[in-house]
Amino acid sequence: MTAAYRIFAAVVGLALTVFGALMFASFFVYQRPGGEAPLPGGPHAHYFAATAGGALIAWGGALAAGAWRKELSRSLGTASAVALVLLALMRILAWFNGDYYVTGDLQRTAAAVLLLAALGFVWLRPRRDSKRIWT
Repeated sequence: MTAAYRIFAAVVGLALTVFGALMFASFFVYQRPGGEAPLPGGPHAHYFAATAGGALIAWGGALAAGAWRKELSRSLGTASAVALVLLALMRILAWFNGDYYVTGDLQRTAAAVLLLAALGFVWLRPRRDSKRIWT
């Protein structure tokens, strides 16, 4: 497994874990008496953010595990690339929708970053071994 792939997967995994923990914590910050809402959208937005945050923590942990375990790295990298492309596609479609005009170029910028990360998982993916677990 290449060192670049391991570093890339570990960094992305750490970023997803930290961002997920912040999203998860936003729910509890919102629930405190007299607390200010860290996210717009009220209780439903915070509930959804905490749920998505939990999933990001799991995804980040899986990527970190894939960075160190060769037998997991290709599968986790490919699955991550697919997820990142889908998230980029959602942002591109949101950019075309007039409801998101207030975000300016944020949708396009986020889509570009997500697509670059997906390319990183594809380009840096380690070669397949000649031994296969499943035949």
